[in-house]
Amino acid sequence: MLAAALVVATVLGVALRRRAGRFRARSAEAGIGGGAADVLTEADLGGRLGERATLVQFSTPYCAPCRPTRQMLARVAGMVEGVTHIEIDAAERLDLARRLRVTSTPTVLVLGPRGGIVSRAAGQPRQADVMAALGTASTPGRAGAAVAPGPACGTGAE
Repeated sequence: MLAAALVVATVLGVALRRRAGRFRARSAEAGIGGGAADVLTEADLGGRLGERATLVQFSTPYCAPCRPTRQMLARVAGMVEGVTHIEIDAAERLDLARRLRVTSTPTVLVLGPRGGIVSRAAGQPRQADVMAALGTASTPGRAGAAVAPGPACGTGAE
């Protein structure tokens, strides 16, 4: 009996770990609701929306993977023209975290140019996955087009 419980727990743990940090496209079935919760405004975010896309990171002060996620998202926003990165403290903005059903940190949302949620990831995403998710974000005049990197950041410090 104990062995069976250990096997089940291991299988569930591996499955959950494989899903962590993976972006999932927002769909009506996925359930944010198809209404006002699907669109975030600059007032909601406390910052400006990107011309092409916005990377929104929900984090908390004691979240270990939040710092490397913040650094990577800032790096991506610096590389890709028209993309901004906004970090939101989930504890300070509990209203917004609840509205968007953020249950773990880091949670990363990719918004289109008008603030619509295109995709989300719970856990620390890989940079390649962030770039791929940006490719699905609507760009002005080219819905669903790939996002090309802009001029590289010359500082190299991050």
